[in-house]
Amino acid sequence: MNLFKKRVHYKESADANLVLASIGGDRDAFGEIVGRYQSLLCSLAYSSVGDLKHSEDIAQEAFVEAWRKLETLSDPEKLKAWLCGILRFKISRYRRKETRHAANDASALDEQVADQAPIDDAVIQEQEQALLWKTLEQLPETYREPLILFYREQRSVENVAQELDLTEDTVKQRLSRGRKALQTAMVTFVEDNLSKSKPGASFTMAVLLAISTISAPKAKASVLGMGAGSAFKWAGLLTVLASFSGVIAAFFSVKASLAQSRTYSEKRHTVKIVGLFFGVAIIYTAGLFVFKYLAINSPQYALTYTLLAQGLVFGFCAAYLVLLTYMLRAQPRIRAQARLDNPAAFINEYDKAGSKRRNVISRITLMGVPLYHFKLGITEHGEKPAFGWLAGGDRAYGLLFAWGGLAVAPVSVGIVSVGVVSIGALSVGLLVTGTVAIGALGFGVSAIAYKAYGSMTALGWESAFSGGFAAAFEAALAPIAFAGVTNNEQAAQIVNLSALNQSYLWVLGIISVAVIVPAVLHAKKVQQRMQPQAEK
Repeated sequence: MNLFKKRVHYKESADANLVLASIGGDRDAFGEIVGRYQSLLCSLAYSSVGDLKHSEDIAQEAFVEAWRKLETLSDPEKLKAWLCGILRFKISRYRRKETRHAANDASALDEQVADQAPIDDAVIQEQEQALLWKTLEQLPETYREPLILFYREQRSVENVAQELDLTEDTVKQRLSRGRKALQTAMVTFVEDNLSKSKPGASFTMAVLLAISTISAPKAKASVLGMGAGSAFKWAGLLTVLASFSGVIAAFFSVKASLAQSRTYSEKRHTVKIVGLFFGVAIIYTAGLFVFKYLAINSPQYALTYTLLAQGLVFGFCAAYLVLLTYMLRAQPRIRAQARLDNPAAFINEYDKAGSKRRNVISRITLMGVPLYHFKLGITEHGEKPAFGWLAGGDRAYGLLFAWGGLAVAPVSVGIVSVGVVSIGALSVGLLVTGTVAIGALGFGVSAIAYKAYGSMTALGWESAFSGGFAAAFEAALAPIAFAGVTNNEQAAQIVNLSALNQSYLWVLGIISVAVIVPAVLHAKKVQQRMQPQAEK
């Protein structure tokens, strides 16, 4: 299951279309099926077994069974009836099991030690008292007091009148109105509690987590011929683009760096650095998938694999910081050596240190700072980073926006980015996203934040939500989750899953554009201006 996909685009889809998409392997489409029919199945199960927890367990089993056997549904338009049929079978099996247990346990109950009975009675009495008060407290005190006294004073109107200093007629009137109010309150109490017991986002999520390790149903050729959903979906594409946006931007930075390079040693250094960046990303991603697989198949070691996964995340962060530092320090040194070894490679005007062709700087300034400053050439010894309201380069500092290898600005995009809104392979800020996102509200392959949403790992202070590992102090939703509350309705409310589903696809699109488009434009501009004339 992938965290960042959302089901909003399926809201108006017909059942048949959802079935076809699900058979095509789209778990989001099946999630919409669950959301559409979970209330019906849970209510039918509750009506039959009379226990909320067991009814939800039975309904969840029915949905999981439906996922496994979805390809056997001959008429997708009859999805609801088919689901109800699976549910009724599950209910029947549950009843048979309960009947056998009741028969087997009958004699055992008689043999229980005597001192256990008062404990069980006390628990039952406590529950009854709680139910009684929840009903009575909804009555006005004018009616509640006479009712309580009436049933505690041997149903004597006279005694109640004496205790409350009222006439007997007044007591009779209040008792009559109190009984009617009590009836209404009881009805309201039942209605409210049934409403609160309605399955919500956590039920849907629990089903999706349950099927996350179950292979998609095998589509029949005839079904696929009817146009089952393509495996290549916009939500999935945007997820990949946004989560790995920093790495994708690094690829275009390679093209820019190669266009800036003038000697073999510079080109070799560029390829080496990029290879290291991509190598770390591949090891990090593969490692997370391996740890997730091991944790799901060996739940007794889930905590160990969770710690190993988080260690891998911090290792990725450390490696990218070291690689970026090495790149920024080595480039000026290698360029200086190349000028000494092969001066003929730098005879063109745009290859001279300080050449105006190496920078795009606005003539317009605001508060003494250029409106924009973009560096196009490799940084030479003594050159300062790009600085402006809008800035771009291997090191870029912006008062509004910065893009580059290291980007620092209120809105920053880079391999390593720092800002209020920060996007990158490693991003730090308040609202952050990228391969690893560290901040207040974080989205990424891995997120470390107050509220963390990660497709593979999430480490949150308040809450964490992930398709792999999630850990937080208060609430966590994930196949492997550790928190005060995990994988239930309360956790779903704390995580605020519904708000995430409603908005995140748009966020993914914005992130993808904000990171990748500047990288492409920068690479193109560098090639146009800095590539040697002979190569153009």
